[in-house]
This record gives sequence, C-alpha cells and structure tokens, in this order.
Amino acid sequence: MNYDIIIIGSGPGGYVAAIRASQLGKKVAVVEKAELGGICLNWGCIPTKALLKSAMVYKYASHASDYGVKIDGEVKPDFEAMVGRSRGVAEIMSKGIQYLFKKNKIEHIKGYGKIKPGKIVEVTDDNRNITEYSANHIIIATGAYSRELPGLKIDGKKIIGYRQALTLPKQPKSMVVVGSGAIGSEFAYFYNTIGTEVTLIEFLPEIVPLEDEEVSRQLARSFKKNKMKVRTNSTVESVDTSGELCKALVKTKKGEEIIEAEIVLSAVGITTNIKNIGLEDIGIKTENGKVKVDEFYKSNVQGYYAIGDIVHGPALAHVASAEGIICVEKIAGKNPEPLDYGNIPACIYTQPEVASVGLTEKAAKESGHEIKVGKFPFTASGKATAAGTREGFVKLVFENKSGKLLGAHMIGENVTEMIAEAVVARKSGKTVNEILNSVHPHPTMSEAVMEAAAAACGKAIHL
Repeated sequence: MNYDIIIIGSGPGGYVAAIRASQLGKKVAVVEKAELGGICLNWGCIPTKALLKSAMVYKYASHASDYGVKIDGEVKPDFEAMVGRSRGVAEIMSKGIQYLFKKNKIEHIKGYGKIKPGKIVEVTDDNRNITEYSANHIIIATGAYSRELPGLKIDGKKIIGYRQALTLPKQPKSMVVVGSGAIGSEFAYFYNTIGTEVTLIEFLPEIVPLEDEEVSRQLARSFKKNKMKVRTNSTVESVDTSGELCKALVKTKKGEEIIEAEIVLSAVGITTNIKNIGLEDIGIKTENGKVKVDEFYKSNVQGYYAIGDIVHGPALAHVASAEGIICVEKIAGKNPEPLDYGNIPACIYTQPEVASVGLTEKAAKESGHEIKVGKFPFTASGKATAAGTREGFVKLVFENKSGKLLGAHMIGENVTEMIAEAVVARKSGKTVNEILNSVHPHPTMSEAVMEAAAAACGKAIHL
C-alpha cells in the first residue's frame, strides 16, 4: 500500500496538510488512532470555545436588566447541558473533517502509527493487528498532551487535565487552577463565571505571562472584579487528595498556605507526543523534546518531516496548519515562503478577550528599538459603551524612526477578531501613518486600532 504522502496525526496540522496535498494531486493517507481533527477540534480549541460561549450567554442573561431586558425567574447555569452542547459542537466539526477527507479522497487509516526505516509506517489497530504502509514522504504531526508536574500528578478525578475539565460529570463548587496561560485562564474564567469558586495560581509575577504586562494586569483586575482569587509568584508544592476536598499546599512570597477545593486543574503546559513513534529507530534528531527540522519541516532523515506542536515555534493550531501547508507545497515542488514566527497572533478567549502579535513594549525596548506607543481605552469607545463592554484597550508599539508596527496588544470584547488587522499590517510593513490614515468604520470596536495609532502620533481625537 504505497502513497505519495502519509501523515501521522489528524489535528489542525495533519488534516490541513492532507487536504492541501490532495489538492496538489498527491495520493494521501492519514493515520489517526482517535477522532479526526485531533486534540484541538475534539478536546481543545473548539469544545472549549463552546463552553466559553455558554458562560457568556449565562453572564448576559444574569445581567439582562442592565440592557433593559426583564427576565422572570432565576437564571441558572445548566452545567450538564453546557457540557453536552460542547461535545455536540466537537462532534459536528469532526464529522466535517470526515466529509473533507471523503471529498478530497484522503484515506483515514485508523490506528497507532509508528515510523520505520525505508519510509514505512507501521499501524497497530484496536485489535492489535499490525499493517505496514509505505510512502514517498512521511509527515509526523502527533501533537502534544498535558504536562505533569512532580507534585501534581493527574489522576483524572480530583487532579485533572484539560480533557477532564471539558467533561466533568457535575459542576464543582470549588476549583484550583494551576497555570494561567491560555488553557488555565480560559477554564478559570468559565468555571468562575458559572459560579464555581476559583483560585488561579501562577508561578510568574503576572498571569498570562507571555502577554504585554499592561494586558496581564488588566486581565487580573477583571478576574478579581468577578471574585476570582488570583495568586501570582506562587507554586503548588503538593496536593493531598485523601480527604473529601483536595488540599493544595501553595508556596507564596508571604509563606505557605493550604487551599482547599473539590478539583485541582493542572494547566501547566504541554508535552510533545514523540515517544514510542520510532524516531530513535530511524535516527531522527530531537532537541529539547522537539523534532529538529529545517524551514520547510524536513528532518535530518530524507523523506521524513514534522510539523505542529512537536517542532520549534508556538504550539498553536493556526501555526500547525500554516506549517502543514508550507511542508506539502515544498514536497510538491512549489516555492512556499517560510513561516515568519515573529508575526504569529495569539488569542485567549476569556472575557475580556486577549489578542496579540509581535513584540511587547518591554521586548521592543530590550531589543534596542526606539519606540513610540499608542494606547486607546475602550472606555472612550462608543461601540464598547453601547455594548456595555468597556473593559480593556488597544496598545500599539511602533518603531520611532520608520513608524513600522512592532507589536499589537489588545484586551477587550471581540479583540480576537480584531488582531488580524495588525498581523496583515506587520506582514506588509505598514506604518503608523498608514494605519492612522486608513478610515475605520464607526461605531466599531476596531476603531480603537486607528485611535491607538493616532495616540502614538499625538493626534488622538477621542482622548
């Protein structure tokens, strides 16, 4: 059974690469042991956003009177129905991938894939039957799973990872969330919004530590305003699960404290899925737990490639998809442009949302740039005020001499939909004056981008 390309893993890297390869006339197979779409579609990005939407609707309903709407009776979250809706959304999207595979004549080989010398993929199915498949090119896109800390071993019941957080049988009354990156912050927001008492713990001085410091502080204020407990500069040393409640021993700057909760959610990052897939048998080089590849995702062994979470770069779905397209286009003899990892947008879907691209103000200064910064708060936005969502701001960082956009940092309603403008502006080398002189529609949240550019030039109208 010979193919032009076999891809191991059907996440946003694998399935996108497969579809693009098929479009380019290649005979393609995808090895996937679980649901098509991978973790992102089934147990990450998509079902999480469905839960967050439920939380948003509940929050709006709870504050309906603020908008002149009267609701008779008590508004209550139905946790089981929220989880059910989330799983339904994931199922719909997975079926969509099945349709795309059929449409593009991509074969789904169900089972656990392991690479072997000679461009062979060995697949073990659920009945432990082993079949070998050959290909001219093999792309490894096996993704990642929840990282575990020594004192925070996931048992799936009291100490859980993101998969269990999506499908708990009942809403916990209390929860400790360890790690305030995108996963931790989103789950902390969701559970806090529907009434769970949440304590968010972060090892570093700020939550969402990869973001601009002003954005991090604004999100922390928003969380605290909604009665979430936030602990920074803190570590969970151990968790005692012997009693009815978990007892987390937390070390802070002020000393140690015990925090009790029904559930502890470990959201301290991810670990790559590169064990037991045959890398060592072939001699594929790895570094710091990731496969070493060139700018077109070719490994050191001819005919083997890797994309997504298992290679350098941010572990984001849209990055994996872009890498997959570049990889197969290069295989097909096209001339794709290498991915610019300095211009990758990042989004966090809490309320308020967080979105960013490029250098933070601090990083720009540390890199030796002379900068000018423009910031526009949503408290001065007509659309935000009308919508009742005035938290947050848009902050743009420009190089002083050239005027080019170095970074964009946003926190507020719908900013994850707004950040693409900054990505395109940076990609095309647009300057502060070009952004300022591009008329934005009124009233919109996106006006804040133009207003922030105006503020950087000392031309702000609405400040």
